[in-house]
Amino acid sequence: MKAETFLSDDYRPAEDEPFMNERQLEYFRRKLWTWKDEILEDSRETIEGLQDSTRNIPDVADRASEETDRALELRTRDRQRKLVAKIDAALRRIDEGEYGYCEVTGEPISLKRLDARPIATMSLEAQERHERREKVHRDD
Repeated sequence: MKAETFLSDDYRPAEDEPFMNERQLEYFRRKLWTWKDEILEDSRETIEGLQDSTRNIPDVADRASEETDRALELRTRDRQRKLVAKIDAALRRIDEGEYGYCEVTGEPISLKRLDARPIATMSLEAQERHERREKVHRDD
C-alpha cells in the first residue's frame, strides 16, 4: 500500500513540475473520483425521481410530454453511464502509469486539456486528426 500524497485544496498541476508526478496523478485521481461520485449521485436521484413520478396522467398531451421528458432523462443517464466507464478507464490508466499520455503518439497530453477533460486519451492534435478522418469517412 503506497502512502497517500498530500495535496493542498488550491493545488493545480503546473507545466514547470515533472509530468505526471505523484502530486499530478493524485490531483487527477481525486478529480475523476469526484466527477464519478457526482454522476452516480445524479443517477440515484433520477431513478428515485422516475420511480416517484410513475403515475396515471389522464390528459394525453400531458402524458406524452412526461414520456418525452422521461425518455430524455434516460438518454442523458445512458450517456453518463458511458462516461462513468471512461472515468473508470482513466483511473485504471493512472494505476497502470499510462495516464496523461496520448494513446496514438505516446506524447504527453497537455495539462490544460487534461484539466478540462480528464478522460482524454489523445493529445489535442491527435484528436483533431482523428475527427478530420472521421468526417472524411462519414462524407463518403
